[in-house]
Amino acid sequence: MHSDNLPPLNWLRAFEASARNLSFTGAARDLNMTQSAVSQQIKALENHLGRSLFVRRTRALQLTEAGLNYLPTVQEAFSTLAAGTRALIGGDRGRRLSVQSNLAFSVFWLTPRLPRLYAQHPWLTLNITTTLWDMVEGITSPDVEIRFGRDLDGARVTRLSKDTCFAVCSPEIAARGADWRTEQLFDCAGMISGWDAWAAEQGERLPDGKAINIATTFVISLGAALAGAGMAMAHETVADQLLADARLVRAGDHIVAMQDAYYLASPAKHAETPASRAFNDWLLAEIAG
Repeated sequence: MHSDNLPPLNWLRAFEASARNLSFTGAARDLNMTQSAVSQQIKALENHLGRSLFVRRTRALQLTEAGLNYLPTVQEAFSTLAAGTRALIGGDRGRRLSVQSNLAFSVFWLTPRLPRLYAQHPWLTLNITTTLWDMVEGITSPDVEIRFGRDLDGARVTRLSKDTCFAVCSPEIAARGADWRTEQLFDCAGMISGWDAWAAEQGERLPDGKAINIATTFVISLGAALAGAGMAMAHETVADQLLADARLVRAGDHIVAMQDAYYLASPAKHAETPASRAFNDWLLAEIAG
């Protein structure tokens, strides 16, 4: 191995793609190359390093110990290079930030507060995508992520919420004294703290045969409640502004502890930019109130 000579970038790209896919064919597809060209570049890299990086099997690849140890270094290097490039393209110099966010968080929490963000940081430009859509062309990975889930962890992951679940409906439905037992009920898929748990909290259960309308996002289930189609399960992060604006009202006082939460996944320290620091500091301050 030439200790004073880094491998060519295209060899490293071939290695990263092959390791990610555990397939030269998959790497070739990602890199728009032929499978034989990828294989040749991997062989050249292995000769350069003096180490075998893969165990070649009939139908799949397996990383050797050397490959497993080398992969994080290569991926981190590409991440750093991508972050630096994004910061410079178009003269942005760290002023543009790509944010991938849970759709309900984007619609009900983030966008209503954007005027306050831009009042503090008028130089900041955002590219906002959601987990329901492919990334925007030209953005290979987000700088910052806002995720929704259960017990997410990581060195750069911060929990943003500790919500409760409660029932909401439109003011018109509430005014006529509607009963959750007979109204159409809406909830988001995958929720543990849903209508069953909410009913049990008050010593009741859903009527036999009562079906719940399920949506893939709170944007749909709360949208149904806003339209007067029935009642929906909500939580503070997505519903507080709707309640404050009297677009929705609580349908009863009962609450259930929410198992899921919103999390901020920040870039590694070396990949931070002025935009990511400004956005994260603002977001955490807003959450803290």
